[in-house]
Amino acid sequence: MKHILIIILTAFLFTGCGVYKRYSRPEMNTSGLYGSAETADTTTIASLSWKELFADPLLQSLIEEGLQNNTDLKIARLRVEEAEASLFAAKLAYLPSLSLEPQGNISSFDGSKVSKTYNLAATASWEVDIFGRITNAKRGAKAYHEQSKAYEQAVQTTLVATIANLYYSLLMLDEQREISQKTTESLRRNVEVLTVLKRAGQANAAHVAQAEANLLSVEASLLTFRKETNELENALSKLLGRVPEAAQRGRLLSQNFPDQLAVGVPIQLLSNRPDVRHAEYTLAQAFYATNEARSAFYPSIVLGGSAGWTNSVGEMIINPGKWLLSAVGSLVQPVFNQGANTARLRISKAQQEQALLSFRQMLFDAGVEVNNALCQWQTARQKQELNKAQIQTLQSAVRSTQLLMQHGDTNYLEVLIAQQTLLQAELVNASDKFEEIQGVINLYHALGGGQF
Repeated sequence: MKHILIIILTAFLFTGCGVYKRYSRPEMNTSGLYGSAETADTTTIASLSWKELFADPLLQSLIEEGLQNNTDLKIARLRVEEAEASLFAAKLAYLPSLSLEPQGNISSFDGSKVSKTYNLAATASWEVDIFGRITNAKRGAKAYHEQSKAYEQAVQTTLVATIANLYYSLLMLDEQREISQKTTESLRRNVEVLTVLKRAGQANAAHVAQAEANLLSVEASLLTFRKETNELENALSKLLGRVPEAAQRGRLLSQNFPDQLAVGVPIQLLSNRPDVRHAEYTLAQAFYATNEARSAFYPSIVLGGSAGWTNSVGEMIINPGKWLLSAVGSLVQPVFNQGANTARLRISKAQQEQALLSFRQMLFDAGVEVNNALCQWQTARQKQELNKAQIQTLQSAVRSTQLLMQHGDTNYLEVLIAQQTLLQAELVNASDKFEEIQGVINLYHALGGGQF
Protein backbone atom coordinates (compact mmCIF):
# COMPACT_ATOMS: atom_id res chain seq x y z
CA MET A 1 0.00 0.00 0.00
CA LYS A 2 2.87 2.34 0.80
CA HIS A 3 4.37 1.79 -2.63
CA ILE A 4 1.04 2.51 -4.32
CA LEU A 5 0.71 5.81 -2.50
CA ILE A 6 4.25 6.78 -3.54
CA ILE A 7 3.39 6.01 -7.18
CA ILE A 8 0.18 8.05 -6.91
CA LEU A 9 1.94 11.10 -5.53
CA THR A 10 4.76 10.87 -8.06
CA ALA A 11 2.37 10.57 -11.00
CA PHE A 12 0.29 13.46 -9.71
CA LEU A 13 3.33 15.71 -9.49
CA PHE A 14 4.50 14.88 -13.01
CA THR A 15 1.17 15.07 -14.78
CA GLY A 16 -0.08 18.26 -13.13
CA CYS A 17 -3.76 19.17 -13.01
CA GLY A 18 -4.53 19.50 -16.75
CA VAL A 19 -7.32 16.94 -16.67
CA TYR A 20 -9.05 18.92 -13.90
CA LYS A 21 -9.35 22.10 -15.97
CA ARG A 22 -12.86 23.55 -15.98
CA TYR A 23 -14.73 24.61 -19.10
CA SER A 24 -14.69 28.32 -19.88
CA ARG A 25 -16.67 29.99 -22.65
CA PRO A 26 -14.56 30.70 -25.76
CA GLU A 27 -14.24 34.31 -26.79
CA MET A 28 -17.33 35.31 -28.77
CA ASN A 29 -17.44 38.60 -30.68
CA THR A 30 -21.07 39.75 -30.74
CA SER A 31 -20.36 43.21 -32.13
CA GLY A 32 -22.69 43.99 -35.04
CA LEU A 33 -24.61 40.74 -34.54
CA TYR A 34 -27.97 42.50 -35.01
CA GLY A 35 -26.79 44.43 -38.06
CA SER A 36 -28.85 47.59 -38.56
CA ALA A 37 -30.89 46.74 -35.45
CA GLU A 38 -27.88 47.18 -33.16
CA THR A 39 -28.66 49.12 -29.99
CA ALA A 40 -26.97 50.05 -26.74
CA ASP A 41 -30.20 49.61 -24.78
CA THR A 42 -30.02 46.58 -22.50
CA THR A 43 -33.80 46.27 -22.09
CA THR A 44 -35.45 43.56 -24.15
CA ILE A 45 -38.87 41.97 -24.61
CA ALA A 46 -37.16 38.67 -23.71
CA SER A 47 -37.56 39.75 -20.08
CA LEU A 48 -41.36 39.78 -20.45
CA SER A 49 -43.53 36.82 -19.58
CA TRP A 50 -45.50 35.41 -22.51
CA LYS A 51 -48.64 36.37 -20.59
CA GLU A 52 -47.56 40.01 -20.68
CA LEU A 53 -46.86 39.92 -24.40
CA PHE A 54 -49.83 37.83 -25.51
CA ALA A 55 -52.61 39.47 -23.52
CA ASP A 56 -55.60 37.88 -25.31
CA PRO A 57 -57.22 35.69 -22.60
CA LEU A 58 -58.44 33.15 -25.18
CA LEU A 59 -54.90 32.75 -26.51
CA GLN A 60 -53.53 32.47 -22.98
CA SER A 61 -55.96 29.65 -22.29
CA LEU A 62 -54.76 27.80 -25.40
CA ILE A 63 -51.09 28.26 -24.46
CA GLU A 64 -51.73 26.97 -20.94
CA GLU A 65 -53.42 23.91 -22.42
CA GLY A 66 -50.48 23.34 -24.75
CA LEU A 67 -47.95 23.62 -21.92
CA GLN A 68 -49.87 20.93 -20.06
CA ASN A 69 -50.59 18.48 -22.86
CA ASN A 70 -48.07 18.87 -25.69
CA THR A 71 -46.26 15.60 -26.41
CA ASP A 72 -42.92 17.12 -27.44
CA LEU A 73 -42.77 19.18 -24.26
CA LYS A 74 -43.56 16.12 -22.14
CA ILE A 75 -40.70 14.25 -23.82
CA ALA A 76 -38.37 17.20 -23.15
CA ARG A 77 -39.32 17.13 -19.46
CA LEU A 78 -38.58 13.41 -19.31
CA ARG A 79 -35.17 14.12 -20.80
CA VAL A 80 -34.52 16.48 -17.89
CA GLU A 81 -35.46 13.72 -15.43
CA GLU A 82 -33.14 11.34 -17.25
CA ALA A 83 -30.29 13.86 -17.04
CA GLU A 84 -30.96 14.39 -13.31
CA ALA A 85 -30.65 10.64 -12.73
CA SER A 86 -27.38 10.54 -14.73
CA LEU A 87 -25.97 13.41 -12.69
CA PHE A 88 -26.97 11.72 -9.43
CA ALA A 89 -25.23 8.52 -10.55
CA ALA A 90 -22.11 10.47 -11.52
CA LYS A 91 -21.95 12.04 -8.06
CA LEU A 92 -22.29 8.64 -6.39
CA ALA A 93 -19.17 7.45 -8.27
CA TYR A 94 -17.06 9.32 -5.67
CA LEU A 95 -18.30 6.97 -2.94
CA PRO A 96 -17.05 3.43 -2.30
CA SER A 97 -19.08 0.59 -3.73
CA LEU A 98 -20.30 -1.88 -1.11
CA SER A 99 -21.57 -5.42 -1.60
CA LEU A 100 -22.49 -8.45 0.47
CA GLU A 101 -21.01 -11.78 -0.64
CA PRO A 102 -22.25 -14.64 1.59
CA GLN A 103 -20.95 -18.06 0.50
CA GLY A 104 -21.49 -21.62 1.74
CA ASN A 105 -19.94 -24.94 0.72
CA ILE A 106 -20.53 -28.59 1.61
CA SER A 107 -17.92 -31.13 0.49
CA SER A 108 -16.98 -34.76 1.04
CA PHE A 109 -14.13 -36.70 -0.56
CA ASP A 110 -14.31 -40.48 -1.05
CA GLY A 111 -16.95 -40.99 1.61
CA SER A 112 -15.12 -38.99 4.23
CA LYS A 113 -16.81 -36.82 6.79
CA VAL A 114 -18.78 -33.96 5.27
CA SER A 115 -17.13 -30.59 5.79
CA LYS A 116 -19.16 -27.42 5.88
CA THR A 117 -17.62 -24.04 5.30
CA TYR A 118 -19.14 -20.58 5.15
CA ASN A 119 -18.02 -17.04 4.51
CA LEU A 120 -20.22 -14.11 5.50
CA ALA A 121 -18.36 -11.09 4.15
CA ALA A 122 -18.93 -7.55 2.95
CA THR A 123 -16.57 -6.11 0.34
CA ALA A 124 -15.85 -2.53 -0.61
CA SER A 125 -13.88 -0.86 -3.38
CA TRP A 126 -13.06 2.76 -4.01
CA GLU A 127 -11.46 4.31 -7.08
CA VAL A 128 -9.11 7.14 -6.13
CA ASP A 129 -9.83 9.96 -8.59
CA ILE A 130 -6.25 11.23 -8.87
CA PHE A 131 -6.38 11.78 -12.64
CA GLY A 132 -9.87 13.25 -12.95
CA ARG A 133 -11.81 10.52 -14.72
CA ILE A 134 -14.69 10.58 -12.23
CA THR A 135 -14.58 14.38 -11.87
CA ASN A 136 -14.81 14.95 -15.62
CA ALA A 137 -17.59 12.39 -15.91
CA LYS A 138 -19.53 14.23 -13.20
CA ARG A 139 -18.94 17.64 -14.83
CA GLY A 140 -20.00 16.22 -18.17
CA ALA A 141 -23.18 14.87 -16.59
CA LYS A 142 -23.86 18.27 -15.08
CA ALA A 143 -23.38 19.92 -18.49
CA TYR A 144 -25.80 17.38 -19.97
CA HIS A 145 -28.31 18.20 -17.25
CA GLU A 146 -28.09 21.91 -18.04
CA GLN A 147 -28.27 21.07 -21.74
CA SER A 148 -31.48 19.10 -21.25
CA LYS A 149 -33.03 21.97 -19.26
CA ALA A 150 -32.11 24.41 -22.04
CA TYR A 151 -33.67 22.01 -24.55
CA GLU A 152 -36.87 21.89 -22.50
CA GLN A 153 -37.09 25.67 -22.48
CA ALA A 154 -36.37 25.79 -26.22
CA VAL A 155 -39.23 23.38 -26.87
CA GLN A 156 -41.47 25.39 -24.54
CA THR A 157 -40.58 28.68 -26.23
CA THR A 158 -41.16 27.23 -29.68
CA LEU A 159 -44.49 25.79 -28.53
CA VAL A 160 -45.72 29.14 -27.20
CA ALA A 161 -44.63 30.92 -30.39
CA THR A 162 -46.23 28.29 -32.63
CA ILE A 163 -49.55 28.32 -30.76
CA ALA A 164 -49.61 32.12 -30.93
CA ASN A 165 -48.76 32.07 -34.63
CA LEU A 166 -51.56 29.59 -35.41
CA TYR A 167 -54.03 31.57 -33.30
CA TYR A 168 -53.30 34.86 -35.07
CA SER A 169 -53.32 33.08 -38.44
CA LEU A 170 -56.88 31.99 -37.65
CA LEU A 171 -57.77 35.58 -36.74
CA MET A 172 -56.36 36.76 -40.08
CA LEU A 173 -58.41 34.18 -42.00
CA ASP A 174 -61.51 35.19 -40.02
CA GLU A 175 -60.93 38.82 -40.96
CA GLN A 176 -60.31 38.04 -44.62
CA ARG A 177 -63.37 35.79 -44.76
CA GLU A 178 -65.51 38.54 -43.23
CA ILE A 179 -64.20 41.05 -45.79
CA SER A 180 -64.94 38.63 -48.63
CA GLN A 181 -68.41 37.95 -47.21
CA LYS A 182 -69.22 41.68 -47.21
CA THR A 183 -67.86 41.97 -50.75
CA THR A 184 -70.06 39.05 -51.79
CA GLU A 185 -73.15 40.81 -50.48
CA SER A 186 -72.17 43.97 -52.36
CA LEU A 187 -71.54 42.03 -55.57
CA ARG A 188 -74.86 40.24 -55.25
CA ARG A 189 -76.61 43.62 -55.04
CA ASN A 190 -74.70 44.72 -58.15
CA VAL A 191 -75.97 41.68 -60.04
CA GLU A 192 -79.51 42.55 -59.02
CA VAL A 193 -79.05 46.20 -60.06
CA LEU A 194 -77.52 45.24 -63.41
CA THR A 195 -80.34 42.80 -64.07
CA VAL A 196 -82.86 45.60 -63.52
CA LEU A 197 -80.80 47.96 -65.72
CA LYS A 198 -80.66 45.33 -68.44
CA ARG A 199 -84.42 45.07 -68.45
CA ALA A 200 -84.59 48.84 -68.75
CA GLY A 201 -82.14 48.75 -71.65
CA GLN A 202 -79.36 50.55 -69.75
CA ALA A 203 -77.09 47.51 -69.45
CA ASN A 204 -76.35 44.51 -71.58
CA ALA A 205 -75.94 40.78 -70.99
CA ALA A 206 -72.14 41.10 -70.90
CA HIS A 207 -72.32 43.43 -67.90
CA VAL A 208 -74.55 40.99 -66.03
CA ALA A 209 -72.30 38.05 -66.90
CA GLN A 210 -69.20 39.89 -65.67
CA ALA A 211 -70.91 40.71 -62.38
CA GLU A 212 -72.05 37.12 -61.89
CA ALA A 213 -68.55 35.78 -62.68
CA ASN A 214 -66.98 38.18 -60.17
CA LEU A 215 -69.50 37.08 -57.55
CA LEU A 216 -68.71 33.41 -58.14
CA SER A 217 -64.97 34.12 -57.84
CA VAL A 218 -65.36 35.71 -54.42
CA GLU A 219 -67.70 32.93 -53.28
CA ALA A 220 -65.01 30.40 -54.30
CA SER A 221 -62.45 32.28 -52.18
CA LEU A 222 -64.77 31.84 -49.18
CA LEU A 223 -64.50 28.08 -49.62
CA THR A 224 -60.70 28.38 -49.70
CA PHE A 225 -60.73 30.37 -46.45
CA ARG A 226 -62.93 27.70 -44.86
CA LYS A 227 -60.53 24.93 -45.91
CA GLU A 228 -57.46 26.81 -44.63
CA THR A 229 -59.22 27.58 -41.36
CA ASN A 230 -60.02 23.90 -40.87
CA GLU A 231 -56.40 22.94 -41.51
CA LEU A 232 -55.09 25.50 -39.02
CA GLU A 233 -57.61 24.42 -36.36
CA ASN A 234 -56.47 20.82 -36.81
CA ALA A 235 -52.83 21.84 -36.52
CA LEU A 236 -53.61 23.79 -33.34
CA SER A 237 -55.51 20.86 -31.84
CA LYS A 238 -52.54 18.61 -32.56
CA LEU A 239 -50.22 20.94 -30.65
CA LEU A 240 -52.65 21.08 -27.76
CA GLY A 241 -52.87 17.29 -27.56
CA ARG A 242 -56.59 17.07 -28.19
CA VAL A 243 -58.97 15.84 -30.87
CA PRO A 244 -59.63 18.29 -33.76
CA GLU A 245 -62.13 20.97 -32.82
CA ALA A 246 -62.76 24.64 -33.42
CA ALA A 247 -60.89 27.08 -31.21
CA GLN A 248 -62.56 30.02 -29.53
CA ARG A 249 -60.86 33.22 -30.59
CA GLY A 250 -61.10 36.99 -30.70
CA ARG A 251 -60.71 39.46 -33.56
CA LEU A 252 -57.55 40.40 -35.42
CA LEU A 253 -57.95 44.17 -35.37
CA SER A 254 -58.58 44.22 -31.60
CA GLN A 255 -55.16 42.75 -30.79
CA ASN A 256 -52.78 45.22 -29.17
CA PHE A 257 -49.00 45.08 -28.73
CA PRO A 258 -46.36 47.52 -27.49
CA ASP A 259 -45.55 50.40 -29.83
CA GLN A 260 -41.85 49.88 -29.15
CA LEU A 261 -40.07 46.52 -29.05
CA ALA A 262 -36.63 46.54 -27.40
CA VAL A 263 -34.11 43.94 -28.54
CA GLY A 264 -31.36 44.62 -26.00
CA VAL A 265 -27.68 43.97 -26.73
CA PRO A 266 -26.43 40.90 -28.65
CA ILE A 267 -24.45 39.45 -25.74
CA GLN A 268 -27.77 38.80 -23.96
CA LEU A 269 -28.54 36.04 -26.47
CA LEU A 270 -25.93 33.89 -24.72
CA SER A 271 -28.02 33.80 -21.56
CA ASN A 272 -31.56 34.45 -22.83
CA ARG A 273 -31.88 32.16 -25.81
CA PRO A 274 -32.31 28.49 -24.85
CA ASP A 275 -31.05 26.94 -28.08
CA VAL A 276 -27.84 28.99 -27.82
CA ARG A 277 -27.42 27.82 -24.22
CA HIS A 278 -28.12 24.26 -25.36
CA ALA A 279 -25.34 24.56 -27.93
CA GLU A 280 -22.92 25.90 -25.32
CA TYR A 281 -23.69 23.12 -22.84
CA THR A 282 -23.11 20.66 -25.67
CA LEU A 283 -19.68 22.25 -26.09
CA ALA A 284 -19.03 22.00 -22.33
CA GLN A 285 -20.05 18.35 -22.35
CA ALA A 286 -17.65 17.69 -25.26
CA PHE A 287 -14.89 19.53 -23.37
CA TYR A 288 -15.23 17.26 -20.34
CA ALA A 289 -15.46 14.19 -22.57
CA THR A 290 -12.07 15.19 -23.99
CA ASN A 291 -10.65 15.58 -20.49
CA GLU A 292 -12.05 12.18 -19.57
CA ALA A 293 -10.40 10.68 -22.65
CA ARG A 294 -7.07 12.17 -21.52
CA SER A 295 -7.54 10.59 -18.10
CA ALA A 296 -7.57 7.15 -19.72
CA PHE A 297 -3.80 7.49 -20.40
CA TYR A 298 -3.06 7.56 -16.67
CA PRO A 299 -3.27 4.78 -14.09
CA SER A 300 -6.48 3.85 -12.34
CA ILE A 301 -6.02 3.30 -8.61
CA VAL A 302 -8.55 1.19 -6.72
CA LEU A 303 -8.53 0.52 -3.00
CA GLY A 304 -10.55 -2.44 -1.78
CA GLY A 305 -11.12 -4.67 1.19
CA SER A 306 -13.43 -7.11 2.84
CA ALA A 307 -14.63 -7.86 6.35
CA GLY A 308 -16.77 -10.69 7.61
CA TRP A 309 -17.15 -13.96 9.48
CA THR A 310 -15.72 -17.25 8.22
CA ASN A 311 -14.85 -20.73 9.42
CA SER A 312 -12.50 -21.43 6.52
CA VAL A 313 -8.90 -20.22 6.60
CA GLY A 314 -6.93 -21.71 3.77
CA GLU A 315 -7.34 -25.48 4.10
CA MET A 316 -8.27 -25.25 7.78
CA ILE A 317 -11.82 -25.33 9.06
CA ILE A 318 -12.46 -23.57 12.33
CA ASN A 319 -15.63 -24.09 14.24
CA PRO A 320 -16.86 -21.72 15.53
CA GLY A 321 -15.77 -19.18 12.88
CA LYS A 322 -13.55 -16.15 13.26
CA TRP A 323 -13.41 -12.61 11.91
CA LEU A 324 -11.87 -12.21 8.46
CA LEU A 325 -10.32 -8.88 7.47
CA SER A 326 -8.43 -8.03 4.26
CA ALA A 327 -7.33 -4.94 2.34
CA VAL A 328 -5.85 -4.56 -1.13
CA GLY A 329 -4.77 -1.77 -3.39
CA SER A 330 -4.36 -2.03 -7.17
CA LEU A 331 -2.93 0.22 -9.84
CA VAL A 332 -3.64 -0.39 -13.53
CA GLN A 333 -1.55 1.49 -16.09
CA PRO A 334 -2.66 1.19 -19.74
CA VAL A 335 0.13 -0.34 -21.86
CA PHE A 336 -1.19 -2.30 -24.81
CA ASN A 337 -4.38 -0.25 -25.41
CA GLN A 338 -2.61 3.03 -26.10
CA GLY A 339 -3.87 2.96 -29.71
CA ALA A 340 -7.49 2.74 -28.58
CA ASN A 341 -7.01 5.54 -26.04
CA THR A 342 -5.30 7.73 -28.65
CA ALA A 343 -8.15 7.16 -31.10
CA ARG A 344 -10.70 7.95 -28.41
CA LEU A 345 -8.92 11.21 -27.60
CA ARG A 346 -8.80 12.22 -31.26
CA ILE A 347 -12.51 11.51 -31.62
CA SER A 348 -13.29 13.57 -28.51
CA LYS A 349 -11.21 16.50 -29.78
CA ALA A 350 -12.97 16.40 -33.16
CA GLN A 351 -16.38 16.31 -31.49
CA GLN A 352 -15.39 19.23 -29.27
CA GLU A 353 -14.36 21.25 -32.32
CA GLN A 354 -17.66 20.41 -34.01
CA ALA A 355 -19.55 21.56 -30.92
CA LEU A 356 -17.59 24.84 -30.90
CA LEU A 357 -18.43 25.53 -34.56
CA SER A 358 -22.10 24.70 -33.94
CA PHE A 359 -22.18 27.04 -30.93
CA ARG A 360 -20.74 29.93 -32.92
CA GLN A 361 -23.05 29.31 -35.87
CA MET A 362 -26.06 29.12 -33.56
CA LEU A 363 -25.19 32.55 -32.18
CA PHE A 364 -24.83 34.03 -35.68
CA ASP A 365 -28.14 32.50 -36.74
CA ALA A 366 -29.83 33.99 -33.68
CA GLY A 367 -28.53 37.45 -34.57
CA VAL A 368 -29.92 37.17 -38.10
CA GLU A 369 -33.30 36.05 -36.78
CA VAL A 370 -33.50 39.05 -34.44
CA ASN A 371 -32.67 41.43 -37.29
CA ASN A 372 -35.21 39.81 -39.65
CA ALA A 373 -38.00 39.78 -37.06
CA LEU A 374 -37.49 43.43 -36.12
CA CYS A 375 -37.45 44.45 -39.79
CA GLN A 376 -40.61 42.40 -40.41
CA TRP A 377 -42.43 44.13 -37.55
CA GLN A 378 -41.32 47.64 -38.56
CA THR A 379 -42.17 47.14 -42.24
CA ALA A 380 -45.63 45.73 -41.51
CA ARG A 381 -46.48 48.70 -39.27
CA GLN A 382 -45.42 51.18 -41.96
CA LYS A 383 -47.40 49.33 -44.63
CA GLN A 384 -50.55 49.43 -42.50
CA GLU A 385 -50.44 53.22 -42.35
CA LEU A 386 -50.35 53.34 -46.14
CA ASN A 387 -53.06 50.66 -46.40
CA LYS A 388 -55.49 52.68 -44.28
CA ALA A 389 -55.19 55.70 -46.54
CA GLN A 390 -55.50 53.52 -49.65
CA ILE A 391 -58.65 51.78 -48.37
CA GLN A 392 -60.34 55.08 -47.58
CA THR A 393 -59.61 56.32 -51.10
CA LEU A 394 -60.82 53.09 -52.72
CA GLN A 395 -64.05 53.06 -50.70
CA SER A 396 -64.79 56.52 -52.01
CA ALA A 397 -63.97 55.38 -55.55
CA VAL A 398 -66.34 52.40 -55.33
CA ARG A 399 -69.23 54.59 -54.12
CA SER A 400 -68.59 57.09 -56.89
CA THR A 401 -68.44 54.53 -59.69
CA GLN A 402 -71.59 52.80 -58.46
CA LEU A 403 -73.50 56.10 -58.52
CA LEU A 404 -72.12 56.97 -61.93
CA MET A 405 -73.13 53.58 -63.29
CA GLN A 406 -76.68 54.01 -62.03
CA HIS A 407 -77.13 57.64 -63.02
CA GLY A 408 -74.45 58.33 -65.58
CA ASP A 409 -72.58 56.74 -68.47
CA THR A 410 -69.98 54.74 -66.50
CA ASN A 411 -70.03 51.04 -67.44
CA TYR A 412 -69.86 48.12 -65.07
CA LEU A 413 -66.22 47.37 -65.87
CA GLU A 414 -65.13 50.46 -63.94
CA VAL A 415 -67.27 49.44 -60.97
CA LEU A 416 -65.83 45.93 -61.12
CA ILE A 417 -62.24 47.18 -61.16
CA ALA A 418 -62.90 49.51 -58.23
CA GLN A 419 -64.51 46.76 -56.15
CA GLN A 420 -61.75 44.26 -56.91
CA THR A 421 -59.08 46.80 -56.00
CA LEU A 422 -60.83 47.60 -52.73
CA LEU A 423 -61.23 43.92 -51.87
CA GLN A 424 -57.56 43.27 -52.54
CA ALA A 425 -56.49 46.27 -50.44
CA GLU A 426 -58.64 45.14 -47.50
CA LEU A 427 -57.29 41.59 -47.70
CA VAL A 428 -53.72 42.91 -47.86
CA ASN A 429 -54.36 45.13 -44.84
CA ALA A 430 -55.51 42.12 -42.83
CA SER A 431 -52.43 40.23 -44.01
CA ASP A 432 -50.15 43.12 -42.99
CA LYS A 433 -51.76 43.26 -39.55
CA PHE A 434 -50.98 39.58 -39.17
CA GLU A 435 -47.45 40.24 -40.48
CA GLU A 436 -46.96 42.82 -37.72
CA ILE A 437 -48.13 40.35 -35.08
CA GLN A 438 -45.99 37.62 -36.58
CA GLY A 439 -43.01 39.97 -36.34
CA VAL A 440 -43.69 40.32 -32.60
CA ILE A 441 -43.92 36.53 -32.23
CA ASN A 442 -40.72 35.96 -34.20
CA LEU A 443 -38.88 38.61 -32.21
CA TYR A 444 -40.10 37.10 -28.95
CA HIS A 445 -38.78 33.72 -30.10
CA ALA A 446 -35.52 35.09 -31.55
CA LEU A 447 -34.62 36.89 -28.32
CA GLY A 448 -35.09 33.85 -26.14
CA GLY A 449 -38.76 33.46 -25.46
CA GLY A 450 -39.33 35.55 -22.37
CA GLN A 451 -39.82 34.35 -18.82
CA PHE A 452 -41.87 31.31 -17.73
